[in-house]
Amino acid sequence: MNDDFPPGNSSGDVPQAQTRRYRFSVVWLVPIVAIIIAGYLGWRGLTGRGPLIVISFDTADGLTSGQTEVKNKAVPLGTVDSIRLSDDLHHVEVRVRMTAAAGRMLTDHARFWVVRPRINGASVTGLETVMSGAYIAMDAGEAGGHYTTRFTGLESPPGVRSDQPGHTYTLITQSLGSLGQGAPIFFRDVVVGEVLGYTMPPEGRGPIKVQIFVQAPYDSYLRSTTRFWNVSGVQVGLGPGGLKVKLQSLQALLSGGVAFDPPDERNEKNTLPPTAGPDTAFQLYDSAEEANSAGYRQRIPLVTYLTSSVTGLTKGGRLTMFGIQVGMIDDVKLQVDPATGKAHVRVAMELQPERVLDNRQVPPDALAGLLRMQVASGLRASVQSTSMLTGESEIGLSFVKNATPAQVEMEGDAMVLPGQAGGMSGIMDSLSVVSDKIAAMPLTQMGENLNSLLAHADARINSPDTKQALTALRSSLQNLQVISHDARTEMPQLLTGMDKTLKSANSVLSSYGGDTDFQRNLQQMMLQLNDAARSLRFLSDFLTHHPSALITGR
Repeated sequence: MNDDFPPGNSSGDVPQAQTRRYRFSVVWLVPIVAIIIAGYLGWRGLTGRGPLIVISFDTADGLTSGQTEVKNKAVPLGTVDSIRLSDDLHHVEVRVRMTAAAGRMLTDHARFWVVRPRINGASVTGLETVMSGAYIAMDAGEAGGHYTTRFTGLESPPGVRSDQPGHTYTLITQSLGSLGQGAPIFFRDVVVGEVLGYTMPPEGRGPIKVQIFVQAPYDSYLRSTTRFWNVSGVQVGLGPGGLKVKLQSLQALLSGGVAFDPPDERNEKNTLPPTAGPDTAFQLYDSAEEANSAGYRQRIPLVTYLTSSVTGLTKGGRLTMFGIQVGMIDDVKLQVDPATGKAHVRVAMELQPERVLDNRQVPPDALAGLLRMQVASGLRASVQSTSMLTGESEIGLSFVKNATPAQVEMEGDAMVLPGQAGGMSGIMDSLSVVSDKIAAMPLTQMGENLNSLLAHADARINSPDTKQALTALRSSLQNLQVISHDARTEMPQLLTGMDKTLKSANSVLSSYGGDTDFQRNLQQMMLQLNDAARSLRFLSDFLTHHPSALITGR
């Protein structure tokens, strides 16, 4: 048993074991650091993880779970977590895990839409998504909304961002033409806004409301009297200056457009009208000419009745005077009297004196009296052709010579001007009157009388009396020539004798002397003899050159 103890230990006591302390190994740092990093990343993921929201779209075209991002100004705010169909199968529900920083933007004012390549008229957007793929864009909207996690996505990008300065307005029109969402707004050929959309009237009746957005600072140019007009498509006109083609821009040709200009009219205090506030409604005119015409404040309603053709005369046509536009045509309507069956065309017009007259020259209250004076002087309304190619016509005011007397009548507030056929109808009416007068002439009787007169004249010329008269006339001319020759021979001698007589009379008067009645009478007689001698001298010279004047006269 002693063999079990170590040598030198005879007592048999058991020795105590000695412990050795182990040092910390560097190898343990690796898992510790890994655990710390994992814990930090987990904590950061939990703290940076935002809410899960649901966005409803009509289609999930271009969206991919785990890849498609939600961005605002190119800054990622979340990632699509899953995509599924809604319970009614009418749309898709996209679940997006947002970041914690985006939590404060999730209000009912926020808007979401899918950015993908789009072609809208002449503009192409979203080309950057061709290579990178589609993404969901977010607009936080105005502050002050209520927190929510369910949204309805937009199918097209909104026209106005919440951080874009400017204001929205409303345009009132009867027809859109080619206007559509995204159509540009022009100010002096500069794009300053766009069309946001339009609202149809209830039951399809009434005007259409078009919502537009004008960027700052151009929205400050809008006044309460600003006028908008449609510049969609190509405007082609044929007038005195030839063919005119007007195109606002390629974008306006494809997607339509609206233009406006600041008003240049001032009020009585020589100040501009007030600036238009947000959501102000404006009238949208079909053309710049119509918008310009709407700026004239003074309007005198006129009416005329025509019984001739009004081909080419339409609403919006021109009212001219001496070829200068002075107003516009409001309505052209055919009226028939059921009692008599007579028909005529009623043309309603508006006279706009501000086009040609100044208020300082003709006050507004004196225009009615001026029209009455002009009608009394022959002013008449007639249809005049503007273009033979297009067939367009207008109402022209002109003064007619020897016109039938007429006066201005009133039809409500409108002044009725006397009408007269004009243009080709007027020419045809004049030719018809001339032809009626010619037809009323007794041409057959006149021809018979002319034939009878020619027959009697021929018999008279060939009669013996006429031949005898011509023979006697020839003899008289020969005798006249002989007399003229004798007169030329004897006249100088006669004149010489008269001169001698006058000289003798003068000598007698000189010798007689004195201022007596006899002397004065004798002087008067000598003056008369002198005049007689001068007349005889003139007669002699005239007969010398024109001997036949004794028979035929001068």
